[in-house]
Formats: sequence, C-alpha cells, structure tokens
Amino acid sequence: MTDTTAPLGLLEACWRDFVLGVVQGITEFLPISSTAHLKVVPVMLGWGDPGVSVTAAIQLGSIAAVIAYFRSDLAQVLKGISRAFRQGQWREPDARLGIAMALGTVPILVVGLGIKLFWDQGYESSPLRSVPSIAVVSIVMALLLALAEQFGSRIKQLTDVSGRDGVLVGIAQVLALIPGVSRSGSTLTASLFDGWQRADAARFSFLLGIPAITIAGIVELKDAFAASAAAGPLPLIVGILSAAVVSWLAIDWLLKFLQRNSTWIFVGYRLLFGVVLLAWWFTSGAN
Repeated sequence: MTDTTAPLGLLEACWRDFVLGVVQGITEFLPISSTAHLKVVPVMLGWGDPGVSVTAAIQLGSIAAVIAYFRSDLAQVLKGISRAFRQGQWREPDARLGIAMALGTVPILVVGLGIKLFWDQGYESSPLRSVPSIAVVSIVMALLLALAEQFGSRIKQLTDVSGRDGVLVGIAQVLALIPGVSRSGSTLTASLFDGWQRADAARFSFLLGIPAITIAGIVELKDAFAASAAAGPLPLIVGILSAAVVSWLAIDWLLKFLQRNSTWIFVGYRLLFGVVLLAWWFTSGAN
C-alpha cells in the first residue's frame, strides 16, 4: 500500500505517529471508531491520510495493552480450552468463552482476507474512506447504539456466553471494516441488542478483538514500515508505544464507566462528530 502523506522529517514523523498513537489508544476501545479518527484527525491537521497500513500497525500498541490488561482472563480461557480437550468439559464458562472468541473471529478474517486479496488498492481509495461517508456512518451507528441502549434488556453476563454469541457479535465485528462504524461500537451495540449487561458486553468486545486486530496489524506491519521508510522505523515504534499506554488507560476507564453509566455519552459524541465532519467537509471543500 502507498502512504498518502507527504514525506516528513524524523521529528515531524515521530510527532505525527505519537499523536496517531494517542488517538488510536483513546478511540480503539471506546465505541467511537478509531479508523474514522485516524483518517480524519491527521487530515484536519494537514498531514494527510496516513493510510491503512500505518494505522493498522499502530493498532498493535492497542493489542499489547488489551492482552496485558486481560492476561488473567486469557490464561483462564486457555486453561478452560485445555481442560475441555482433555476432559470434555466444553460447557465450562472459560471453554465456552474460548469457543465464542474463536467463532466470532472467523467472519472478519474471511471478509478481511477477501478485501486483502481482491480489493486491496481499491479499499485504500474507496469512497467508504471519504470524510462524508465516515460522517454519515458515524451518525447511523450513533442511532443504532441509542436504540440498543434504550431497548436492550441488560441481563446476560460474560459467564453466560455461548458460541451463538460469538457468531452474532463476530458478524457485527465485520461491519468495523467500514470506516466510521467502530469495532467496539458495532460489537457493543450488537451485544446490547442481545441483552448483555454493558460492562460484560464491553469486556467480551475487547477479548473478541484480540485475534482480529493482532492479525491485521501483523499483516500490515511490513507495508507500514515501507510507507514510513523515509523517516525510518522510529516514528512507527513511537506510535505503537503511545497507543499501548493510552489504550490501557482507555480500557480501564471504560470498564469502570460502564459499570455505573449508560452509553448515551457516546451516542451524543458520535452524532456531534458526524455533524461536525459534514459541516467541515462542505465548508472547506475537503475530500
């Protein structure tokens, strides 16, 4: 893939990727779309679109954070799967969570691989990545989250998870390939519609995202370093590190927030974000 930004000096590139890492860390796990912000923020700051490869590679910082944060949960899942294979205890909560994570990862891997193989360059320049498209998608997803918040029963907990939940939320995760949807937003919305408690829905969303985002980041890493070749690997490393630190803080904050609060603040933000983007695009003539 080709980076659409103009060549930057080392310090400028490090500052840009540091900012991108902070934006990534804040927005990856909040239901407001990291892809949209990583596209829009650098464009508004005059850096241009950093491209799919760079943004996907910076997401590795978020993955490092979520793996570290949920290391105990992941260890329990691995133990549960191991016991299930040895003793046939597939109905145990940890084993069911592992199955749900595996099944939920399949849809986005299949669709993502299809895009990579058959629509790689086309996706990079697709109208789906345009500012007005991102704005409209953000508004639509805000409305869907509002409906889920209003009508969700909020009964199910993570210990109730099943393979069906993995498939359902995994299909919702595929929508995150559309910039502006938000992987966290689409999976959280689907879970709330399906009757999950808010904090448990967010926790499952984080765990489900680990395989998909890790694979996407690794696949794009080579192209990301190539796109940043003029400034060397240091800026990308800076971006990954800043994303890791800020992601940890965002995960911790959101889980605690959703234990006591609703998602209406994110509905309002996404509506405002979409409206402001449309206004900016129409008044500035940006593309």
